[in-house]
Amino acid sequence: MGLVKLKQIVVGVGLLTVVVFCYTMVFMLPKTESVDIRGFFEHRHDTLPANYVKPINGFKPAETGIEKIPPAPQLDQHVVFNPKDAGQRRQFETYQEKHENAIDEANQVMNMKKKIEEDKRKVAEEQAKEEKDKLMEQLKKGSSALGTISAYDNTRGNPTDPDIIEKRESIRNMMKLAWKGYKEFAWGANELRPISKSRHSANIFGSADTGATIVDALDTLYIMGMHKEFKEGAEWVMGLNMNSRTDISVFEVNIRFIGGLLSAYFLSGDTTLLNQAKIITDKLLPAFNTATGIPYALINPTTGNVKNWGWASGGSSILSEFGTLHLEFSMLSKATGNPVYLEKVVKIREFLRKADKPNGLYPNYINPQTGAWGQRHVSVGALGDSFYEYLLKSWVLSDKTDVVARQMYDEAVEAIEKHVMGKSPGGLTYLGEWRSGRLEPKMGHLTCFAGGMFALGAEGSKDKDHYMKLGGEIAHTCHESYDRATLKLGPEAFHLSGGNEATALRANEKYYILRPEVIETYFYMWRLTKDPKYRQWGWEAAQALEKNCRTENGYTGIKDVYAAKPQYDDVQQSFFLAETLKYLYLLFSDDDLLNLNEWVFNSEAHPLPIIKQS
Repeated sequence: MGLVKLKQIVVGVGLLTVVVFCYTMVFMLPKTESVDIRGFFEHRHDTLPANYVKPINGFKPAETGIEKIPPAPQLDQHVVFNPKDAGQRRQFETYQEKHENAIDEANQVMNMKKKIEEDKRKVAEEQAKEEKDKLMEQLKKGSSALGTISAYDNTRGNPTDPDIIEKRESIRNMMKLAWKGYKEFAWGANELRPISKSRHSANIFGSADTGATIVDALDTLYIMGMHKEFKEGAEWVMGLNMNSRTDISVFEVNIRFIGGLLSAYFLSGDTTLLNQAKIITDKLLPAFNTATGIPYALINPTTGNVKNWGWASGGSSILSEFGTLHLEFSMLSKATGNPVYLEKVVKIREFLRKADKPNGLYPNYINPQTGAWGQRHVSVGALGDSFYEYLLKSWVLSDKTDVVARQMYDEAVEAIEKHVMGKSPGGLTYLGEWRSGRLEPKMGHLTCFAGGMFALGAEGSKDKDHYMKLGGEIAHTCHESYDRATLKLGPEAFHLSGGNEATALRANEKYYILRPEVIETYFYMWRLTKDPKYRQWGWEAAQALEKNCRTENGYTGIKDVYAAKPQYDDVQQSFFLAETLKYLYLLFSDDDLLNLNEWVFNSEAHPLPIIKQS
């Protein structure tokens, strides 16, 4: 570090010397206001007399009786060099010498500047190396409070039915293509543009290349037995530095990066992945410094500055974001032995548990400082969805000992059934958008995860059969949204009133961006009922993906699921590898691969182990 500081001092002195030198040169230059030396350097064909004065362009005395105003005296615009004139010759030689000296001095300045730039580059490289070495030290230093984690056997759950084996291998080949295209054209970037063969990033990831696709895909690679690809991804993660100079999303970093790293750690046993998860989580902690403990949505990891989305109900925090932290933070406390992470999320939950709730419902927005609810808008889709999922899964992850989480989930679901659930004229069960007492019969693709949630939560509920049936009804509604689309992939949102049920009505509802929620529900319903229609529906979706979203270098979303021919958006979302392909692969695997009695999936489909209570 001493060498680096010394070099920084040298660079500073060098820059100061250049500045002083340049200013000195300016004051030492001769005055040339009255001298025209263009003739020395211009190649001329005309021979003009020495006393020739060029007339002013455009000036012509008026032919009137008015006395002519003489022009202002002009300097001689042309000096003709006479080589026989000794005085002119000496003047020329003097100017030539000064000109050459100025060029030499300018070259010296440029060389000095190049040397300073080179020194700065070397200092920056050494600083980067020191930071990397420090990071590597941190990554290797920590150990798990859970002891040694044995590598998970990904060969568990291999199917025996030849048809299922073939379908599962097809899904694996889809993953190979998605990874290959990303590695070839966007390695280290957050996402891939498979058609333009370029890098892509959304503002949720900030300004840095943080390899969201790599981190999101690690556990999928592992369970599919793609160990070579897993190893190269894990090696890249060793150098991951969440050093964005712009804001990053606390929620997205949590579910994708922290969840992805924790999952990869529990599958592989590699403690450096755990330590990287801890380092990244620590960068998010300033967002939790609020009166309520509810974090802000955005943080600049370089400055520590925090804020909320400007569009979120007067700068509120969003339920689905601050409510989707419990699994990862509680697991990180278990794995590191540091209680601070669990304390953060327990404080959030306790505040919400005690808060007054309109009709027992949780509105989507809340002020993190005052604790006041924002707009009276309730959704089990965007802005609300994974909050309810994490109440249930916190209970499951705790080996069903977290009774507070289970009670909050049951009470929330009861209010949802009463106020947010509806039945279309055609008999389709849906979860709409509740706004100040009025239910809008519209359902988002994101909401379709709820079929799996209801089925998973049936065990331990007051009426298991009721919630299994409810899960099946939501799965059916969401399948209809796929089946009624021309391309057999579901729209971003669809309506359930009028003559076109389970169909998008507006242009901004018709796109499909490789989302997983419908396939996620198929997976849970298959595991919990063994009804073969869920595998059939999943295979239909896989075929539609292959037909309409596959490109030479990966998979892309489409702009209109009702168009005769797909129009591509040219983005391969990181969650396509983390969730969509993982759930499809598991749908065609036997139950022993990531058994639901042993693992819980976070909102990005990253599996975390259920640590049994002794």
